[in-house]
Amino acid sequence: MESLARKAAEEPLSSSPIERATAQILMDQIQHEQHNFPQIEILFPDEYEGPEGYPPKTSALYSPAQKNVTLLQDKKNGFGFARSNPRPPKPRSKGVTEIRGPYYSVMGKRYLADVLETMGTHVDGLKFAGGSFSLFQEKPLRELIDLAHEHGVYVSTGGWAEHLLTHPDPNAVFDKYLHKCKDLGFDVIELSSGFLSFPEDDWLRLVDKVHSYKLKAKPELGIQFGAGGDTPASGLEAIGTSDPGKLVNLGHKFLKAGVERLMIESEGITENVESWRTDVVSRIMKELPSERVMFEAADPKVYNWYIREFGIDVNLFVDHSQIVQLSCLRHGIWGTADTWGKIVSFRPE
Repeated sequence: MESLARKAAEEPLSSSPIERATAQILMDQIQHEQHNFPQIEILFPDEYEGPEGYPPKTSALYSPAQKNVTLLQDKKNGFGFARSNPRPPKPRSKGVTEIRGPYYSVMGKRYLADVLETMGTHVDGLKFAGGSFSLFQEKPLRELIDLAHEHGVYVSTGGWAEHLLTHPDPNAVFDKYLHKCKDLGFDVIELSSGFLSFPEDDWLRLVDKVHSYKLKAKPELGIQFGAGGDTPASGLEAIGTSDPGKLVNLGHKFLKAGVERLMIESEGITENVESWRTDVVSRIMKELPSERVMFEAADPKVYNWYIREFGIDVNLFVDHSQIVQLSCLRHGIWGTADTWGKIVSFRPE
């Protein structure tokens, strides 16, 4: 076997790429045995398991970077010599990043695979905005959800529940909705009411309903009535905003009801406003547990401000196209004029 391995390794022009990779593995295994190095599981092409014939992530054919170790973390063979802010492994309880999936752009399994195979280490959650998942055929939707789970990413419905609450029989409709979401593999059911006047007790009952299906309820809270439809600032200003104290009080009730994390609607705070309501954000961060709050921040200026003001552990929702820039900012390896070289941490790696 050793001679065959050497032959394939020494004659690259007469060997296929997969044969050369297999040969290199055999050579490494032989060298490891000779030096009594610890052994790793060796997988060969005929043992591949996984989508479309690709080997599982545990395969020795993958480089360290493909096994959820980024080059920035690799001190021996990567860029680990450069200063950066260490990040906890997934699943994270703080510094969580949820990305928007298909809505402003189409996203299929190949598109999502590109995002997660390159940046999956930095992605914690995937959200389907505006009921977009209902437009899919079932097979490609399941493929997206399964792919997210393979990369340790939870999947959220987004706020489509608001649409269902307008139906004549919301109780029956909601049960059907939760049953199907559970069947499809969703993990989180977002509950928003930006366009609706919804009693607090009813909202809490809805949370209990979601939890009864062993799904996670994620209420979306805000100060702007009519939020969620990208209404111009002038239109939202005419409608007016509610007292931030109402948001905080309701947030406490949701957390006591077992909600893991709250989503804070950006409209009225940092989106479609003449000036940002930073006072509202400060009050939320002061009066609610920061690790149990997530802010919508799908604008570079906005998430740049959140990281600058509250540090790398703030939980943020951004567009999938922004995950690289946000991750550079969290790690402190790049930024804009007001953040470059200034985002730091002091913690064990």
